[in-house]
Amino acid sequence: MTSATGILGLRFMLLLLAQVVICNNINFFGFINPYIYIVFIFLFPIRDSRINLLLISFLLGIMVDIFSDSGGVHAAASVVLAYSRPLFLKASFGMLYEHQSVKFSNTDIGSLFGYVLLGTLVHHFVLFLLEVFNIYDIILILKKTLFSSIFTIILSVLIIILFSRNKK
Repeated sequence: MTSATGILGLRFMLLLLAQVVICNNINFFGFINPYIYIVFIFLFPIRDSRINLLLISFLLGIMVDIFSDSGGVHAAASVVLAYSRPLFLKASFGMLYEHQSVKFSNTDIGSLFGYVLLGTLVHHFVLFLLEVFNIYDIILILKKTLFSSIFTIILSVLIIILFSRNKK
């Protein structure tokens, strides 16, 4: 096992553990929850196989579903995020992504924020759309998406900055 694989495995376990032990127990105003496990999908190596990302994202999502008793909504939302990730990378990083030279430890905060924003909004919209599963409750879906996304984006960007930035 290489050190990169070990780091990925450790990141997977730590984010899953933080999600199910800490974040699943946070519930502001009855509908605002952070979903920091998606940081794993955001930081997955760009040069790695897309199939690996999809499979690992499904595994991560289904593990959150098992611990949350949520019936597969996290798995579906995680796979949608993983599948859409190249679009968000291209929109946020442009030519850096085209040349496969994006390094999250060296990117400017604006591009990183845009990337996390796009991914979180899509993930959360799919998550809450499947959770509520009633188009007549679209206002509730949008409200949950907006407020949980704000909380998740703030925490995700902080986690990425704290644990991915080069130490000077």
